[in-house]
Amino acid sequence: MQSLVGSLTEVEQALVRETAGDELALLDEDELVALHTRVRRARDKYVTNYRRQSASRVRDTGGRGKAYPKGNRDRDKAEVFEEALARVSRRLAGAARAAARALKAERIAEARAATFTPPASPQRPRRGGAAAGGDQVVDRAPRTPDRLKRHATARAATKRVQSRKDNR
Repeated sequence: MQSLVGSLTEVEQALVRETAGDELALLDEDELVALHTRVRRARDKYVTNYRRQSASRVRDTGGRGKAYPKGNRDRDKAEVFEEALARVSRRLAGAARAAARALKAERIAEARAATFTPPASPQRPRRGGAAAGGDQVVDRAPRTPDRLKRHATARAATKRVQSRKDNR
């Protein structure tokens, strides 16, 4: 494999060198994503070249088995970039997990900070409601669709019963 790395172009060699462990440790998540994209494109290029050339060789040689030994260079280059892509992918997954843990810890800290703030002191309505004190009585019941439907159903049932009584 090392001999094949030596036969790569300078740009390709530089790309493979960027995927070494020491180089990957210096990159942040965004830089890892960019490197992952570049390595994946290089791998896809050589996989595509190999597949197209092999497909055209099958017709010429008379079978896939006979066409396989030819095209080693593109196949081997694709393998080199596949290994480089695996290294970058592992490092990127670790960086993504670390970022997710940090974000989760940050959100939990924000939630705890928001939870431990003292609540505003609720004002109790005066006895007698709005007529006695002039303040409105606050309805603290949650307005959920379920509760609204139950209230509407109860009102409709009451009106049906009252209508039957009125028609007697």
